[in-house]
Amino acid sequence: MDKNAPIGVFDSGIGGLTVAREIMRQLPEERLIYFGDTARLPYGSKSRETVIRFSRQIIRFLRTMEVKAIVIACNTATSYALDEVRKDEDIPIIGVINAGARAAVSATKNGKIGVIGTNGTIDSGTYEEVLREMKPSVEVFGKACPLFVPLVEEGLLHDTVTDEIASRYLSVLKEKYIDTLVLGCTHYPLIRSTIARIMGNEVHLVNPAYETAVQLKTLLKSMEMNRDEGQELLQSEKYQFFVSDMAEKFRGFAISILPDEVKETVKINIEEY
Repeated sequence: MDKNAPIGVFDSGIGGLTVAREIMRQLPEERLIYFGDTARLPYGSKSRETVIRFSRQIIRFLRTMEVKAIVIACNTATSYALDEVRKDEDIPIIGVINAGARAAVSATKNGKIGVIGTNGTIDSGTYEEVLREMKPSVEVFGKACPLFVPLVEEGLLHDTVTDEIASRYLSVLKEKYIDTLVLGCTHYPLIRSTIARIMGNEVHLVNPAYETAVQLKTLLKSMEMNRDEGQELLQSEKYQFFVSDMAEKFRGFAISILPDEVKETVKINIEEY
């Protein structure tokens, strides 16, 4: 496998850009190819079978780009598809759940951990299962927050509507006296300040996007698959962005997250893969 090949990252839409951003920070020498499935979002309301099918199509596309590793930057797809797609592939594939769970277990003092995510992520029970495997004594309280994704996608990051909905969702978790909260959807770090204000300073927020980038860095180092330093690349070659629909809308939002990195967004027909 070519150590100078790019890393593939995919999500149902724009949320995975928070993972891409952390990978760029942690691994600045690496090339990256991002795919956002903007034609078929959100994944959180889809069935397990559908999410697995979508994930396999995207992985087939990324394999045509000769990626050396793949990050599933979507909690729902990680919950439903990670174990299945790993069976079919011969390159490393990681998701965003294990790294976030590990950080939550390390952070909690009172053993009460909250997890917010899409309906798919919460209903799957994957976070609760992984957290209990790591530390059987923890209490896990899950709360689906399905409106967070469309609010973020619409750019309502600092809006009274978002504040009101967040207050309603999070009040249930405040009553449980959790001291750690996992942002179990890659969209949620984009409204982290709102969540933090509502939960209060005593609650530690875990961002799985950051933790996943650290895990990827460790994995590539252990496999001796870090890209050779010193090889110059054009910016357009270093970071490439693909979507299944709404390329210009995606690029406009992506620029707000990665101001200097998104030069072009290419629309592809993912159903061909």
